[in-house]
Amino acid sequence: MDMKNTNVIEDYLDYLKYNKNYSEKTVLNYSIDLKDFFELLEKEGLNYKDVTYDILMNLFNHYEENQLSNKSIRRHISSIRGFYKFLVMEGRVLNNPFSEVSLPKKEKKLPRYLTYDDLLLIFHNLEINTPYDLRDRLILELLYATGIRVSELIEIKKGDIDYKNQSIRVFGKGRKERVVYYNVVVANLLNDYFKVYNTMNKHNLDYLFLNYKGEKLTTAGISYIINEVIKKISFKKHVTPHMLRHSFATHLLNNGCDLLTVKELLGHSSISTTGVYTHVTLEHIKDVYKNCHPRGEKKN
Repeated sequence: MDMKNTNVIEDYLDYLKYNKNYSEKTVLNYSIDLKDFFELLEKEGLNYKDVTYDILMNLFNHYEENQLSNKSIRRHISSIRGFYKFLVMEGRVLNNPFSEVSLPKKEKKLPRYLTYDDLLLIFHNLEINTPYDLRDRLILELLYATGIRVSELIEIKKGDIDYKNQSIRVFGKGRKERVVYYNVVVANLLNDYFKVYNTMNKHNLDYLFLNYKGEKLTTAGISYIINEVIKKISFKKHVTPHMLRHSFATHLLNNGCDLLTVKELLGHSSISTTGVYTHVTLEHIKDVYKNCHPRGEKKN
């Protein structure tokens, strides 16, 4: 890639990181999208300053040819649109050619979640023989009890926990702070965990969850732990960390929690994001109706 192009991309990524306080993962995604876009421009012999709406329409054929999902295309467009907004703000281009580009509709995909019986089966089959077994059980219980993202889980420090109120301060997307709550099961596990915590904390860190080297766990590390736990207990379903978040939200709504409260607990910026769970809970309502109404379809 041309050095001038590399420099302008780096300027934008620095702006996202230091001015907008975007996470490393988000900045990395923007970087990938922009490099892909600039490679397309170079293949066509174009400069980013020369891009127009008509040129963009031709370039987007690339996304269709590569059979990208609507979600991926939306992310690509959002990344590059933000880049051009930055260029306009900096006075490097006069107009944002992406201002007229509409995003493809989101594909409606219902969240996958575990039933409460599934979770009980997992929790009851977890044997705790070592401090790391205890850590793994606490990770699973905490993800389900609070509905937090894995990226939020790995950033929890001991000082973020309010034991009296059974709450934890977490930092979500854009470093937005919120408080989540945990149950008595997690409270008891935390008590047991801190009895052995120092044996794992080889570098005197403040992070709650550490790996075998005594370093802070990563998101990939959490996924690995859950995969290993599921294999160990021979559970038949595929389980991801995010499924525990989906299960948290679905179970709260199924048990009468209002949508606005679930939105706040999940750290969603918009209630429309939380609304995806209502599709799942409507199925639950339908099943309850069929099983409870005198002329329903309940089984004998």
